[in-house]
Amino acid sequence: MTPSDLSAWRQELRKRLIASRMAIAPDALQDLRRQIDLHLQRAFPDLVDCVLGFCWPYRNEYDVRHLLALLRRQGAKTALPVVQGRGQPLEFHAWHPGVAMAPGVLGIPHPVDTPRLEPDTLLVPVVGFDAQGYRLGYGGGYFDRTLSARRARSIALAYEMLFVETIHPQPHDIPMDYVVTERGVYRRENEVLKFVEDARAFSSPPCYAGEIDPGYFGGTPDK
Repeated sequence: MTPSDLSAWRQELRKRLIASRMAIAPDALQDLRRQIDLHLQRAFPDLVDCVLGFCWPYRNEYDVRHLLALLRRQGAKTALPVVQGRGQPLEFHAWHPGVAMAPGVLGIPHPVDTPRLEPDTLLVPVVGFDAQGYRLGYGGGYFDRTLSARRARSIALAYEMLFVETIHPQPHDIPMDYVVTERGVYRRENEVLKFVEDARAFSSPPCYAGEIDPGYFGGTPDK
């Protein structure tokens, strides 16, 4: 496949996967979100001690902000990416409810005038993911450059329906350490993504009502 062919193929795949994600009904989207929340809490209890880089949800992506409300109360710090320029890695700046926001790339908001933080864990959205742990993003290459420039644990956040056998990874593509979906947790081992079997029963979904209110998010997620 030539570079031109690959670019066209990825663009078509990207369009198809986004359309599938956008077709998820609101109630089903919330069910998926709660399941992913539970897997993250169970598999990564150390998140409460981390500086967590995450992304504002875009076009029916998994919305990690609900879980972050709980993790912040337990000690975690949260930060959103700020684009520094084309070809540059992302910077992460502190975010919590009430922080002033401004629109950025794709209209996605980012914090204004908050301290820069260095995440030790990146919670990374995907358009798609493959059997080797590579992610398909929106084509800007921001996360690949970011992951290449820093050593942080990467956890991709996805739905099972976004799996593809391969994205035909290129030298600039950086694989994820983990992928978490509504099914559970995948870990990259020996260049292959492997499902982590775990038979423990799940607890009841956590309640975020104490923090989540109409003004909590500081903006309106893209629908």
